[in-house]
Amino acid sequence: MSISKNNLVWMFVFFAVLTWSAIEPFDRLTWWLEVIPALLGLVLMSITRKRFPLTSLVYILILVHAIILMVGGHYTYAEVPLGDWWSELSGGTRNNYDKLGHLAQGFIPAMIAREILLRNRVIAKRGWLAFLVLSIVLAISAFYELIEWWAALVSAEGADSFLGTQGYIWDTQSDMMWALGGALLALVTLSRLHDRQIKALATG
Repeated sequence: MSISKNNLVWMFVFFAVLTWSAIEPFDRLTWWLEVIPALLGLVLMSITRKRFPLTSLVYILILVHAIILMVGGHYTYAEVPLGDWWSELSGGTRNNYDKLGHLAQGFIPAMIAREILLRNRVIAKRGWLAFLVLSIVLAISAFYELIEWWAALVSAEGADSFLGTQGYIWDTQSDMMWALGGALLALVTLSRLHDRQIKALATG
């Protein structure tokens, strides 16, 4: 499959899910708050596509993250059927789809940060790579928690749906833990494949 066809498939899936997500969402304000990061990501990738194309692995991961955001935006994170199904299966009462979102919030940005750091030769020694990637992921996660807090202050109506705490007092801390876990999982499982794709991109 050529690169252009890969791009076409990527765009088709993105906009198909986006269209579905936008049709009668549970709460329109929450939908915008959840989907805006995916839309901003699309714009940023479009701007940098020729100057700094990413590996196919990272593009696929970005698409997966966008889908997670759009599904969460459609239902709100506390109402996603997948989360309810998992709660019933595990015997819990809380819809934990938001934890999947925060796992992805660590997993995908970790690979993006890794690629940018490696390809721009930001660090001289590989030993610092994992530390910097994890630090970046935690910074992103903490900043997102601040955004949730600001949104709660500005809009009391959509705050509960956007925050998705569901009465859990340690929600902010657990969100950051899930993001850190996602970043660690990404580095452990995908680093070798990622290295091969970066090398192929440089020589191709």
